[in-house]
Amino acid sequence: MNTTTDTPGGAAQRIAPVIEQFLGGPPPVRIRMWDGSETGPREAPTVHVRSRRALRRLLWQPGELGLAEAYITGDIDMDDDLADGLRALRRAAGAHGPRPPRPRTADRLRAVGTALRLGAVGLRPPTPAARAGLRGAPHSRARDRAAISHHYDLSNAFYSLLLDETMAYSCGYWAGDAPDYGPADAQRDKLELICRKLGLTAGARLLDIGCGWGSLTLHAAARHGVRVTAVTLAAEQAAYVRGQVEARGLEDLVEVHHCDYRDITGLPGFRGGYDAVSTIEMGEHVGDDRYPAFTALLHSVLRPRGRALVQQMSRGSTAPGGGAFIEAYIAPDMHMRPLGETVALLEGAGLEVRDVESMREHYVLTVEAWHRTLEERWPEFVALVGEETARVWRLYLVGGALAFEERRMGVDQILSVRPDAAGSAGPAATRRSWYARTGGEPGGPAEADDRTATR
Repeated sequence: MNTTTDTPGGAAQRIAPVIEQFLGGPPPVRIRMWDGSETGPREAPTVHVRSRRALRRLLWQPGELGLAEAYITGDIDMDDDLADGLRALRRAAGAHGPRPPRPRTADRLRAVGTALRLGAVGLRPPTPAARAGLRGAPHSRARDRAAISHHYDLSNAFYSLLLDETMAYSCGYWAGDAPDYGPADAQRDKLELICRKLGLTAGARLLDIGCGWGSLTLHAAARHGVRVTAVTLAAEQAAYVRGQVEARGLEDLVEVHHCDYRDITGLPGFRGGYDAVSTIEMGEHVGDDRYPAFTALLHSVLRPRGRALVQQMSRGSTAPGGGAFIEAYIAPDMHMRPLGETVALLEGAGLEVRDVESMREHYVLTVEAWHRTLEERWPEFVALVGEETARVWRLYLVGGALAFEERRMGVDQILSVRPDAAGSAGPAATRRSWYARTGGEPGGPAEADDRTATR
């Protein structure tokens, strides 16, 4: 492997020893500096350090967040595929175990000296405007509202551009193999699978907590005649779902509430005893300390023998889940735990867990589809939200797909039941009705009549 520096005496030659000290080995990517000098493996992805400000960012904010902000602002760029570059960096980090080497004080002083000689020392660069700036106690009502708004109220126009016509912003279920099978089909198959697992039939009552842009709410009401109470903390989402309910003539079946999940039982007209409750990738925003109360709420709103479906992301047993970049720019205060811990919390609330289905590989396909849309319509995204925010999302989607691919993150559907006083959970549950090729199997031809939904 050739790691020679092309321009002796250039910035790359000076910075190479510092990189090796902080990484614990030679750089896993090709590095091209602002003066044209290069170092690192010639066949590896190329990272272009476009300005001295990139080094200044890393001096002020070492590690993942400093690198991310340098990329967001364009101080660092990838000349090749971003995913390949991130994979190379991840492999290099993994070679030193779960924790990267910790530079000594002497190493840090040497890095500052190198930066000084390169003219990179100076005032702290401004923080990108896209960074979340939350205040208050974690998971207080006000802070949760601000955290949700930061991500989900970016604008309905943005998500309409990114997502398919179902407006489902969660993992799809890629059950089909036809040449024209795409993201919208995978989302509808996911929605139908949820309805089957919950045993939804006409007239059943569903509480959809964290309803997003209403994909499950609208599917359950329009396709199965279910009466749905939809709840979201995001104002843009609530407005969108209400508009769709009116446009589709579902006012008699759906009511939409813009409120905190903790206020559900105080809603006007609220009646306990739902036949089913769903929470699709909302539980990650609840917080670790508050999750036992959340699972208790799921139990309390269900009638005896009622079913709860939790679709939720998890982290590997030794993986952080999220990270500094996600926390600062995408989902502040998000918390993921290993799958087994979530199952234990559901059981601790009195629910009987009946089925767990991993969808990790499905999320790789889902996020990659969103990323393709971002790249294909890049000028539209930049015009809508600006270059920095568009770069935030590129980094988020590419990094997210890799996290699921590498098993640092997972996603699962967990089906639970509230047993009655005698311990009965209702009719024996089998998977046959969920996947059988009759009456519209996920991925099957009977779904075609539902593929005309509009944004």
